[in-house]
Amino acid sequence: MATTDVTPRESTGGVRHKRIVNDMSIQVATVNGSGSQSSNTVLLRSIFQMGVPVSGKNMFPSNIAGLPTWYTIRANKHGYIGRKKEIDFLVAMNPETAQEDTMSLAAGASVLYDEPLALHKLRDDLIFYAVPYDKLVAAVCPEAKLRKLVKNMVYVGVVASLLTVDMAEVEKAIRKQFAKKVKAANLNLAAAQAGFDYAKANLQKRGAFYIERMNATAGKIIIDGNSAAALGCMFAGCTVVTWYPITPSSSLVETMIEYMKEYRIGPDGKATFAIVQAEDELAAIGMVIGAGWAGARSMTATAGPGISLMSEFAGLAYYVEVPGVVWDIQRVGPSTGLPTRTSQGDILSTAFLSHGDTKHILLLPCSVTECFTMAPEAFNLAEQFQTLVFVMSDLDLGMNNWMSDPFEYPTTPISRGKVLSKEDLDRLGGFARYKDVDGDGIGYRTLPGTIHPAAAYFARGSGHNERAQYSERADDFENNMERLNRKFETARSFVPRPEITRGNNAKIGIIGYGTSHWGITESRDQLRDEYSIETDYLRLRAYPFTREVHEFIEQHDRIYVVEQNRDAQMLTLLRLDLKPELTTRLRSIAHITGLPLDARSITDELTSMEGK
Repeated sequence: MATTDVTPRESTGGVRHKRIVNDMSIQVATVNGSGSQSSNTVLLRSIFQMGVPVSGKNMFPSNIAGLPTWYTIRANKHGYIGRKKEIDFLVAMNPETAQEDTMSLAAGASVLYDEPLALHKLRDDLIFYAVPYDKLVAAVCPEAKLRKLVKNMVYVGVVASLLTVDMAEVEKAIRKQFAKKVKAANLNLAAAQAGFDYAKANLQKRGAFYIERMNATAGKIIIDGNSAAALGCMFAGCTVVTWYPITPSSSLVETMIEYMKEYRIGPDGKATFAIVQAEDELAAIGMVIGAGWAGARSMTATAGPGISLMSEFAGLAYYVEVPGVVWDIQRVGPSTGLPTRTSQGDILSTAFLSHGDTKHILLLPCSVTECFTMAPEAFNLAEQFQTLVFVMSDLDLGMNNWMSDPFEYPTTPISRGKVLSKEDLDRLGGFARYKDVDGDGIGYRTLPGTIHPAAAYFARGSGHNERAQYSERADDFENNMERLNRKFETARSFVPRPEITRGNNAKIGIIGYGTSHWGITESRDQLRDEYSIETDYLRLRAYPFTREVHEFIEQHDRIYVVEQNRDAQMLTLLRLDLKPELTTRLRSIAHITGLPLDARSITDELTSMEGK
């Protein structure tokens, strides 16, 4: 299946030749397991090293090797790094999808294909380049079993020639990709050079797209969100990680294992952390709660199916008031759904995860930088409010390559919240675990091992009074539940505040969150430049909502809530939070294809609803 939904225009018998520099979307269609990941990374990095802002998005199958996979590189001089709806340059390497991929393109796009596919016969409004890959790779790779892998590096050289990417940067990227394998680096460089030389000698440059040096990536890094989150959790002082592998969260913990082994080994050579692969997600969250009760900074990483399984334990942590952090790298559901596609489909269920009356704090990162910075915030909030905090990332953010500024070393100190020491208990004489002393709904706690006769208490998942004593009295239960709600209301003043960007006297507001941000920012420029529609934009960064969210909605006639799920889940949360008279201002723009949200889809939907 094609990853674009562009309907090709009627053939004009020709193509456009307008020169387009540093503004294109390159899609490589290959077969899963063919070694294309290395080649695509080399191509992405080569463009990045030329100073051009880039992002890379991988769409891969959820089951076995041999099935179609697509990798899309967005290069944009203005810094737009969200997915572009249209594909400008297609590298068709998979016979199974080549025709459909080609037919999905808009007129004027370029197609680079394996010569036997004869794709040039399909249309006359595209620019076609045919390359005899098998012949080229055979000349540089004597070992037949390696040719399938090395073949992909040939197209890197061809693309470099056709798009005017400097081959010196390709070599640099290859050396980096195969840094510890000199022989492999030399072989892949020879393949790329063979493709480059062939294109120079045999292919006439006819396409409109060019890569030229600029200086917009100096000092930048390329990293995926799961790696950024792993770094952030290590810096946050996490010492216990429990997990059960599930796409797309597994790489977060796998990366964290490597970081912790390198940076968290004590002077005696022993680990100062515990990372445990549990038998399932239920066990994983149970261990998080146990470790959190014992005083460790503990976490797990999972996806939607795991969140569903963690429901009962989430209620326990909420009611017993034990801190912990859960990273939800969201994917498409229900059920198994599309496990290798992206979504924001767990928002509503996670906010109220478990039975009875529960409310959870959600953090909403939009970038790899926030995956890093929100990790310490999540642990601090979890301990401050003695509850689980869910960090709602997604597959697009977690597993794809993003350009970013380097992360700043954290300076905010670790905050353990209301923890009583032996000295505190000596002074107080005792405490009531679930009593609201300060009016913020948060009780005081002690940690196991505190040597004082008044330190002990029962962590009860059943009815209890403010002294943690078993109780089924109606007034005790009501008082406890009201206090928990008061604690949640207190959190409004401490969670990350939204980011607001103003237009010029805009009457229309847009609310978004997470990776929808990148499509929204580009769409706002399209709305202004193409339709003279000014918008204000509020990016949510956390739930519960802060006062700024309510004020933003009150200031606008219409609010478009943009999200990547079918049922307008964030809009539903907003409606539950707003004054009834404000709810009619909210309108939904929902994206449910499983592909990362693109700007054009937002622009088209909003202008349609505005009657443009």
